[in-house]
Amino acid sequence: MFENLLFNYEEAAAIILFGIGFTMLLFHQNLIKKLIGMNIMDTGVFLFLASMGYIEGRKPPIIVDGVTDPARYINPVPAGLVLTGIVVSVSVTAVMLSLTIRLYKRYHTLNLDEIYTLSVHSMEDR
Repeated sequence: MFENLLFNYEEAAAIILFGIGFTMLLFHQNLIKKLIGMNIMDTGVFLFLASMGYIEGRKPPIIVDGVTDPARYINPVPAGLVLTGIVVSVSVTAVMLSLTIRLYKRYHTLNLDEIYTLSVHSMEDR
């Protein structure tokens, strides 16, 4: 069972990173820690995609010397997905950080339970 783990260490590291991020997302109440967990999950997904796109012995998809056989080149689609994912991840992180700052300015806490309690009480006061 564990003999394949040595050959697939990139995939194992990606799964561990995803698990760490998912655990942080589930069990922490602090918004910043949840955001860090989401970014760790993203990193695990990007590592997994990048490791799936690489094939030992193949070259980058740049035609050299007129060789056009696709079996000689690495598939460029996973690399494109990773780059697109990184751009989306940075954008989502920026939006989440700005929303976190607004929540902190309004409720003076980053704890989700306290924010929920304070928001319910402010709704009842209206």
